[in-house]
Amino acid sequence: MKTRTMVRHPLLAAALGATVVALPASALYLYGSGHTARAAGTPAVVASTPAPGVAPIAAGLPDFRPLVQAYGPAVVNVSVRSVVKTSGHGRMPPGMDEDNPLFQFMQPGNGAPMRGEGSGFIISADGIILTNAHVVDDAQKVTVKLTDRREFEARVIGSDAKSDVAVLKIDAQNLPVIKLGDPQTLQVGEWVVAIGSPFGLENSVTAGIVSAKGRSLPDDTYVPFIQTDVAVNPGNSGGPLFNLRGEVVGINSQIYSRSGGYQGLSFAIPIDVALNVSKQLQTQGHVTRGKLGVGIQDVDQALAESFGLEVPRGALVASVEKGGPAEKAGLREGDVILQFDGQVIESAGQLPSAVAATDPGKAVALQIWREQATREVKVKLGQTTDDNAVAANFDGTNAGRLGVMVRPLSAEEKQQADLSDGLVVENVDGAAAEAGVRPGDIVLSANGSPVKSVEQLRSVVSGSKSHVALLVQRGDARVFVPVELG
Repeated sequence: MKTRTMVRHPLLAAALGATVVALPASALYLYGSGHTARAAGTPAVVASTPAPGVAPIAAGLPDFRPLVQAYGPAVVNVSVRSVVKTSGHGRMPPGMDEDNPLFQFMQPGNGAPMRGEGSGFIISADGIILTNAHVVDDAQKVTVKLTDRREFEARVIGSDAKSDVAVLKIDAQNLPVIKLGDPQTLQVGEWVVAIGSPFGLENSVTAGIVSAKGRSLPDDTYVPFIQTDVAVNPGNSGGPLFNLRGEVVGINSQIYSRSGGYQGLSFAIPIDVALNVSKQLQTQGHVTRGKLGVGIQDVDQALAESFGLEVPRGALVASVEKGGPAEKAGLREGDVILQFDGQVIESAGQLPSAVAATDPGKAVALQIWREQATREVKVKLGQTTDDNAVAANFDGTNAGRLGVMVRPLSAEEKQQADLSDGLVVENVDGAAAEAGVRPGDIVLSANGSPVKSVEQLRSVVSGSKSHVALLVQRGDARVFVPVELG
C-alpha cells in the first residue's frame, strides 16, 4: 500500500451535500464515510448455512423487513450547517465544474456557508442520539429529521474525536429507540444491516456480512473496528449497524477505498465502545482513558523465532515511557504482552483499545513473555491526555540479512540521545538495509539483551539460529527490526 490518507472532517457538501473528491487512481484512501464521493455498486451476496443463534434464512436470503419496520423509525437524518473559511476568490471543490447543479459557488470573504448530511440513531425516548464526531465537527447548526418528517434543532452534548463518537440531544419525548446488542457475540460471517442517509437519501437500507473484528486502523488506536462488506457511502456516517436480531452492534464510521466510493470495505465502531464514550460525555463532559505507557509493535514470524515464541502473537514492547505505569511495574523493552486484564492479545492492535477502555487507576494483570517464559506483572494504569498515547503502535519492517557497521556511542551522543549505552550504525549494507536499518540508527539490544559493545552484538548474533531482533532507536521512536541471518 503506497498511500494511506486519513481524511475526517464534517460533511461539508455544497447545496444538497455532494462534493466530488478528486483522488489519484493509484492511491488508497481511508476516510469517514460521511464524506461525499461517487457511489459504487453493492457486491452480490452468496447464501450460506446460518450459524447457531442466527435467524433462519428463507428462500436463500434473510428477510430484513421485520427489522427495518421495527427499528427503522429510530434512525435519523443529521443535517449540519457550518462555515468554511475562504480567502481571495471563490473556488470550486476538486472535480466539479460551474455547470454542476450540486455546486454552490463560494463567495470571497471570511467564510462560506456549507451544508452536509449524516446519520444517527435514537438511544433514549427523551431525545438522546448517537452519531459520528466527524459529522458534527465545527457545526454551527445541527438539524435532526425523523422518519415521520418532524425536524428538531439538536444540541451537541459532547464529541470525542479519538473514538469518532458524538452525542446529540433534541427536545422530544416518547421517541422510537433502537435495541442495543453485544458486539462481543458478533461472529465473522454473520449477516448485518445498515440504515442511514447515503448521499442524503434518507432511511436507505443495505446489508452484508461481518468481514472481520478488532481491526486497528491508522490513527484510530482507541477503536477495535468491526469490518463489514455492507454498502456504506457518504451520508451513512453515524448510522447504526444491526445484527439480524434487530440489535445495534456498531456505528458506521469509515470506508476504505481507491476510488473515494464504497468498494466492499466498511468499518463500524463497536456499540459498547460508543456507549462508554457517550456515558462519559453526558456525565463529565469529556472522556478519560487508561494509559499503560509503552510503544508496541506486532510480532511476526521472524520476531517470534528471535524471542523463542512458538507462534507469532502478542504485542511486542518496543519502548517504555520513563516514569509511566509500565516502567513502574517493571515492564521492559523486549517483553511480549500476551494477555491484558484477562483478555488474550493476539496482535498489537488489540492492546491500545483494551487499555483505553479500562478505567485509569485500575490495577490490572498482564501476562508477558520474557526470556522464553511466561510471567505475570501487575500494573496500575495511568490516565491519557491529548498529548500522550495509550500505546503507540510502531510498524515493524521486513527481515533481511545482518550487515551493519557499528560503534559505541560517544559521551556527547549519549547525552544528546539521553542514553547510557548503545551502538551507532555507521554503515548498512545488503539485507540489513532491506530490513530497514539506516545509518544513524542506534542499536540498543539484540534478542532482548542490551548491547554496550560490538563484541556483545557479535556474540548475540553468533548465538542466534536464523533471526536476530535488533531494538533500534531512530529519533524519539524505538522499534524492533527482525533480521534474517540466513
